[in-house]
Amino acid sequence: MKIALIAHDKRKRNLLNFVTAYKPIFKEHTLIATGTTGKMINTEIGLEVKRLQSGPLGGDQQIGAKIAEDDLDLVIFFRDPLTAQPHEPDVTALLRLCDVFKIPVATNEASAEIIVRGLENGWLDWRTVKESAVLYDE
Repeated sequence: MKIALIAHDKRKRNLLNFVTAYKPIFKEHTLIATGTTGKMINTEIGLEVKRLQSGPLGGDQQIGAKIAEDDLDLVIFFRDPLTAQPHEPDVTALLRLCDVFKIPVATNEASAEIIVRGLENGWLDWRTVKESAVLYDE
């Protein structure tokens, strides 16, 4: 599965700790991350990560585009809810796209752990099954 990893500045260390704890699971999947977060995951944890732009410079929008193109299966986005973000409209749009395209999204350690444990146990395998077109009588 393709997993996006994103973290606001004050939450990057939390995400690194989380990815380290679940490294055996993450190493089995394709990881995509915004700029600095991706670099930190690669250099500090040693996992291969496809790096996009920094969030405020378009990285959130690049991830949103991958969602819209059905090229992403899961988003883990450790948000900082107590600090105003200059790119908040991009963050809101990204979360909306996750809802529209039925992409599981975690915004903190608690929800991320549930989703990663589900990933480990095959509970997200439904993401690999493409929906067939349904024809309706009119």
